[in-house]
Amino acid sequence: MCTDFLGQPFASCTRQRAGGFSLLEVLIAIVVLGVGIAGLAGVFAFVTRDSADPMLRKQALAIAEGLMQEIQLKSFANPSGGYSGTDRAQFDDVKDYHGYATTGVMSADNTTVLGLEKYNVSVSVTDSAYGSATLTVGAGNAVLITVTIAYPGGSIALSGYRTGYASDA
Repeated sequence: MCTDFLGQPFASCTRQRAGGFSLLEVLIAIVVLGVGIAGLAGVFAFVTRDSADPMLRKQALAIAEGLMQEIQLKSFANPSGGYSGTDRAQFDDVKDYHGYATTGVMSADNTTVLGLEKYNVSVSVTDSAYGSATLTVGAGNAVLITVTIAYPGGSIALSGYRTGYASDA
């Protein structure tokens, strides 16, 4: 016994509780953490499941911008003895692109671009945004160019104008 003659315990004999966690507390902590991590994994899976869609949209936009730039850099009017066929490599003016359509992406020299087979390209060139009426801008005319790219899960359309001016008409 660790008591003095009055029955009081000595300070050196008091029992101190050991620090730490009990087995039950550890098990509850593991279960709570496991449920939390499983919830976070579910959220990450949900977010990343459709993360490829923005990439497809950005690729479609890049394809549309490249084709739009190619078209807008062509001559407005058909040059004398100009080309009027369907071979894109031979297109020499803006209106040659009207009705151009491909399954998959083709380069300007009609070479298939590998990896972009899922995209469908179509081009429309009209005299104005108001049907067949001619839109007069300054000394020349303008055409509305619409490049549409269809991709798995959606499509994107890019529109722009090309005007004829004195040195180009």
